[in-house]
Amino acid sequence: MNGENRDHGDQSVSPDTEWPDDSPLLNEVASFEAKVGVDRCFPLLTLVSTPIGNLGDLTLRAIEALKVCDVVIAEDTRRAANLLGHLKIRRPLVSFHEHNEERRLPELIRRLKIGERLAMVTDAGTPSVSDPGYRLVRACIDEKIAYTVLPGPSAVVTAIAGSGLPPVPFVFGGFLPSSGSGRRAELRRAASAGMTSLYFESPHRLSACLSDLEVIAPSARVCVARELTKIHEEYRQGTPSELHAYYLVNPARGEITLVFNPNETTVKKNYSEKMPIPRNLA
Repeated sequence: MNGENRDHGDQSVSPDTEWPDDSPLLNEVASFEAKVGVDRCFPLLTLVSTPIGNLGDLTLRAIEALKVCDVVIAEDTRRAANLLGHLKIRRPLVSFHEHNEERRLPELIRRLKIGERLAMVTDAGTPSVSDPGYRLVRACIDEKIAYTVLPGPSAVVTAIAGSGLPPVPFVFGGFLPSSGSGRRAELRRAASAGMTSLYFESPHRLSACLSDLEVIAPSARVCVARELTKIHEEYRQGTPSELHAYYLVNPARGEITLVFNPNETTVKKNYSEKMPIPRNLA
């Protein structure tokens, strides 16, 4: 999910996901199926959340959905082939990404209508969260086709939980604009909202982004969540100026999730986990 440049070929390659020894995982799946049984009656479409860095975060239900489906819909078929290979699963793959969504959607709906069971995965994380999936779900709603979403890995939820910033309310803005003017306009909007905001950002633009925050919200509390669930995972907190100075000397690498709150001290005093969540935010 948290990557900007994707190649959607059909050959199998090794992604940067960190794969542990897969034997214990497969043994755990077999034990799960033998002891408690598995409901194989998945609906026609299943959105499957995949690891954002560590294969151990793949759920047993996600593996089962991939095992029993007829076709796997994949953002990048090469990454999906790699995942299926580690799980020792063989399934046909159909690409579905931002460049072919409109053209491929009617074909997928036709396949669902004739009873094919489809499982959708993205490169990493939960489908439709800054990734393909939204249009397919809307089409299923319009066509009254049954679907389900299997909860699982999400960079958004992981970063907000690990940031140490007030989680209620928060706003997720997806990828920050690549242009400086667009980025600054978005950061101003987020700062004026006065709540915790979360964005994906390129490591190559992180320093410029933090420099913008120094001007727009100099007293904000910021967390740079980097390489979540991977070996070099890092949560680094500070003010915009502190983090800007740090990353000028230590250039960021890997995938970045930026979390900040312009009024963290004020919000923290007013926030309680026992507070009722406004209905429009629940």
